[in-house]
Amino acid sequence: MAALCLTALGLPALAGAQAATVPPAATAVTVLRADHVLLTGSGRLLTPGTVIVRGSTLAAVGGRLAAPAGARVVRLPGLTLMPGLIDCHVHLFLHPGRAEDMQTVRESAAQRTLQAALAAKADLWAGFTTERDMGTEGVGSASSALRAAIDAGEIPGPRLWVCANAISILGGHEDALGFNPALTIPSNADVANTTAELIRTIRQQIKEGATFIKIYETGRDQFIGNRFFTPYQYTEAQLAAAVREAARVRERVAVHVMGEPGALYAAQAGVMALDHAVQLSPETMRIMRQKHIPAVPTFAVFAAFAATGSPAGRRFMRRLMAYKVAQFHKQIAAGIDFCAGSDVGPFPHGTQASEYVLLHRYGLSALRTLQAGTTVAARMLGAEAYLGRLRAGYAADVVGVPGNPLDNVSLLEHVRFVMKAGKIYRLPGQPNWLKKYWAMPVNR
Repeated sequence: MAALCLTALGLPALAGAQAATVPPAATAVTVLRADHVLLTGSGRLLTPGTVIVRGSTLAAVGGRLAAPAGARVVRLPGLTLMPGLIDCHVHLFLHPGRAEDMQTVRESAAQRTLQAALAAKADLWAGFTTERDMGTEGVGSASSALRAAIDAGEIPGPRLWVCANAISILGGHEDALGFNPALTIPSNADVANTTAELIRTIRQQIKEGATFIKIYETGRDQFIGNRFFTPYQYTEAQLAAAVREAARVRERVAVHVMGEPGALYAAQAGVMALDHAVQLSPETMRIMRQKHIPAVPTFAVFAAFAATGSPAGRRFMRRLMAYKVAQFHKQIAAGIDFCAGSDVGPFPHGTQASEYVLLHRYGLSALRTLQAGTTVAARMLGAEAYLGRLRAGYAADVVGVPGNPLDNVSLLEHVRFVMKAGKIYRLPGQPNWLKKYWAMPVNR
């Protein structure tokens, strides 16, 4: 797919339009002066706070730092600066208002790619400077084209880790189920039933630009009496073969896994993280601690589904949410790590900071909640050497919120300043572009 351009998308200008589309000179210096700087690694709050940016990199972070001669000074009164937010589970190619399988059937790849570009802009505007896109749900490797266009500066969006379609078994999660079997309906996933097919599919996806592999390990979820049940799709041996194949080319494997025994198989195989992680056994959590595998709870999408859909669907999701919260308390007590991942797409892009609010509401401390979307998330992505902290030498990804998020986590829903790689995309006082985006009639 040809790279997309900003004008072709008809995107309105962002804050500092020139800075948003033209890379800063390597020697350009910008000084950000704010009320506070929050160091998410330690929870230390610097008052006042200064961040000095040289080109696309952080040059210095501290309190009252002198501005270098010739530097551009940006004053941000009332704001606390912190690292750019990381959402470890997004779907840029999904939108609210139509079921995932029907988006594949009713909407062209071109239409969905254009909508994904708008979703990427919305997420960046909301402060998410890095994202892991967890599958295009039927549009194959279009996410690789989107990532290339963002990296080239042709459209605004977060740094992206991308797969293509997720991988599933025949008749499994995200296969085209419930349709007339006499018709050929495309699946939202790439189907692989055997280890050999799994490896071949991984190789094809990496050829097409995937920077990690996503596998559906469980589904369909149900309660049998009072017992939560979700059948596994691949054995531990198959998942281990997938992890080895991805590692051969220095890539990793992510999994959709709701519960046992699939969660245990995934932990044993050594995947990146356990996404959704509704049900984790003590043995699974022991292995997760040993191998430093975090859980990605994705509370925001559960909450969204519990509030929408059919009455029966809402009842099931409310029951599942209650079960998930109870299990989350056990996971916190077990001492595993957590990454913030919202599963945004089925609900509007740019609103996924609600994930932080829910993580904190259901028991994670404010500092651990912020770390889940900064330091721990960067470590899970293998990017802890340059993302997730405000520290000299790190990427100049900075967001500003109106107050101290350690005192009020919901402030992350009110980002007022966004910088990514030294470019300013949002300044305080600008009209909220997201309101226009949410109102767009794009089959939502």
